[in-house]
Amino acid sequence: AHGMADDLLSTLCLATDSPIMVAPAMNRQMWENAVTQENIHRLMDSGLVIIGPNSGQQACGETGPGRMVEPEQIQQVVNDHFSSAILSGRHVLITAGPTRESIDPVRYISNHSSGRMGYALAQAALEADAKVTLISGPVSIAPPERARYVPVTTASEMQLQVSKSIESTDIFISAAAVADYRCMNVSDQKLKKADENLTLQLEKNPDIIASVTASKHKPFTVGFAAETNDVSENAKIKLKSKGIDMIAANPVGPGIGFESEINTLDIYWEDGHIDLGTASKHKLARNLIKLVANQYHEKNPG
Repeated sequence: AHGMADDLLSTLCLATDSPIMVAPAMNRQMWENAVTQENIHRLMDSGLVIIGPNSGQQACGETGPGRMVEPEQIQQVVNDHFSSAILSGRHVLITAGPTRESIDPVRYISNHSSGRMGYALAQAALEADAKVTLISGPVSIAPPERARYVPVTTASEMQLQVSKSIESTDIFISAAAVADYRCMNVSDQKLKKADENLTLQLEKNPDIIASVTASKHKPFTVGFAAETNDVSENAKIKLKSKGIDMIAANPVGPGIGFESEINTLDIYWEDGHIDLGTASKHKLARNLIKLVANQYHEKNPG
């Protein structure tokens, strides 16, 4: 996780660009240690696939998480991974992260999006053998190596880059948390704290999803609905009003959603629904990509 290569195995892991899978096994207290979890998430963010561990009886006599996944299960995961070219030959365009709308040279309007869900989706789409373009607002994580990475800052910049790629796109996944509004007048000097109150005039940002669904070449489109209340109902409304093919509803709050390693996804499409539950964003991303691929191929047979 920290780039140390002091034996043959770790040297090979650092030197290869092939997929890497790890099936960890250890005492439950070691597994639950904060440092272990931090390193596991770092490996997952780097694109490694973590298999398990299971929960059960351990060699030390304790019971809990940390037991190695059975060899048969590991074999199945490996087989599934290398036979899952379900998006081979398809171009998947993904937006991720927040946007920033300047107030002055120092301040801006933004949100708490970490970009982790969108980046996990990009990695999962690559694992499904898709060609991936990742258009991302400012985040602190590295993009998947094989993705075409396009960094942007504002909503207008993101829309411009989406419009440049949309004609060659088969599947568009809008996972970015785009700011709804921007300042009408951006100060070229830092605003001074002179008055008790400050009034900002805001105007709406472009609706990126609406521009995609209205385009001549409309791809299979997946939206996200990050909500604090009435999550399912708001997602269903957005599914119909935006004219999209699928929507992933996720609650945001303390410990889940934005700035969290885990998420909860409830997926809706025209005549279907599935609850993917609560899990790591990487696991949810892989499950969502499989679902997206299935629905895409149903609408686009052959």
